[in-house]
Amino acid sequence: MRVAEVVGRVLYGHGARYVFGVVGSGNFHVTNALVAAGARFVAAAHEGGAASMADGYARTSGTVGLLSVHQGPGVTNALTGLTEAAKSRTPMVVLAPEATAPRSNFFIDLPALAASVGADFHRVRATHAAEDAGAAYRAAARGATVVLGLPLEVQQTETEPWSGPVPAVAPPPATAPQVEPLLAALQAARRPVFIAGRGARAARKPLTRLADACGALLAVSAAAKGLFAGNPWNIDVAGGFATPLAAELIGEADLVVAWGSTLNMWTTRHGELIPPSAVVVQVDHDPAAFGVNRPVDLTVTGEVAAVAEAVLGRLGAGPAGPVEAGTGGWRTPELAQRIRDHGRWRTVPYRDESGSARPGAPATIDPRTLSAVLDDLLPPDRTVVVDSGNFMGYPSMWLDVPDVAGFCFTQAFQSVGLGLATALGAAVARPDRLTVAAVGDGGFVMSATELVTAVRLALPLLVVIYDDAAYGAEVHHFGPDGHPLETVTFPETDLAAIARGYGCDGLTVRTVDDLGPVRRWLAGPRTRPLVVDAKVCGARGSWWLEEAFRGH
Repeated sequence: MRVAEVVGRVLYGHGARYVFGVVGSGNFHVTNALVAAGARFVAAAHEGGAASMADGYARTSGTVGLLSVHQGPGVTNALTGLTEAAKSRTPMVVLAPEATAPRSNFFIDLPALAASVGADFHRVRATHAAEDAGAAYRAAARGATVVLGLPLEVQQTETEPWSGPVPAVAPPPATAPQVEPLLAALQAARRPVFIAGRGARAARKPLTRLADACGALLAVSAAAKGLFAGNPWNIDVAGGFATPLAAELIGEADLVVAWGSTLNMWTTRHGELIPPSAVVVQVDHDPAAFGVNRPVDLTVTGEVAAVAEAVLGRLGAGPAGPVEAGTGGWRTPELAQRIRDHGRWRTVPYRDESGSARPGAPATIDPRTLSAVLDDLLPPDRTVVVDSGNFMGYPSMWLDVPDVAGFCFTQAFQSVGLGLATALGAAVARPDRLTVAAVGDGGFVMSATELVTAVRLALPLLVVIYDDAAYGAEVHHFGPDGHPLETVTFPETDLAAIARGYGCDGLTVRTVDDLGPVRRWLAGPRTRPLVVDAKVCGARGSWWLEEAFRGH
């Protein structure tokens, strides 16, 4: 049996059930070995799209994503999506064939490439193929993006067949977290707030119980949106996307505990959201994350769920024990009512700017109005995937999600153009849910080629383009200073027609009434993706972007 076949069998044996990619000579045999073992191969139009699909699949399914590409340009084509995955700590294995001869036109320094974007690197050896492939998968399952080098000459080497066993993914070494200082801070606080980040996505239950025990309010970073969905004390996203009420309440906190969040500038509004008088605690499994973005008063090393459980145990409020009211004093009926009435952007008044900018001009729709109407139309059981751009706060904040797996935010690398393909991976992971890809017109044009893949998959997918005929972020960054904007503005384009050319249903929306076909599509069999080209108002920058650009 050749090494390439062993690698495919080992990865399938460890749990790989889907592999996304573009097949060339270098990854032909290892991909076919996965398929022969029982995995499903999803053929993308471009390696960049395949990388984002694997990323979206892994984030939404909670399992390891698998990407298979050709040597050399196949790897470099995938690099932006790979970087987004690595910076998001997505569990993913990249099958990367290697031309090891330095004079080969396919040669690239794979270990250096992986290190440069924050990914791990493993290489398969002819004499240890099963061991090396399994180690790469287990490293990914523990939360790493792994580039698995597959030297071309090694792939063809004959080796012993592999049939198991499959070693279990070893949990991190268990050490009792030192929680006494955190416990004391929680007991002393009158107005505690928890901010949960990406590292807390699996810790909803213990964090909710601990918040109940100490009277804390619950907030999240944008990457963890949906974690506390449905909780009456959830004030949703902190930072630039925060509602006025959330910003007010966090600004009144006397204790802020960051659970698996580094409290970056987006989560803290450049540090201004958290009051200087508040005690700030950071809980993270990685000590290197402590204080990287702002000073903190107290740190606790450990997995978020384990730390929360340890504190609950000290409070006598373990999984089966009662939860006593904590010292936090602001969980009042009056505050609960305020959160119900004003805790969502849907409840914040605004002046609807839909209509024509000038007499005779085509109408445009306010992105807030568009998002609110869509939120009412769409089924509650949904996955929302948001690309990067000026528009992204509107779908992120106006479209509710049922849980943390229902929201996928492609912002770790802040690249435009990853959202559509990421949504395809999410739709593969959760075909039982409607997947909504929210993209800007710039990001759509960059990634529209993957509509071919969307049509092939025939998955329930709604693509909403927030189309302002521009790179809106640049328009609103440089425009106020009088800079010329011809390089970042574009003629109006019929993007719905482009979508129809790929085999999707396409719809142009300028008014609320134009959204009627969306309702009919939702009621139908949904065998083809629907692309909505929403011509949105572009007269002003989004609120979060205006704030982000301050001082830049």
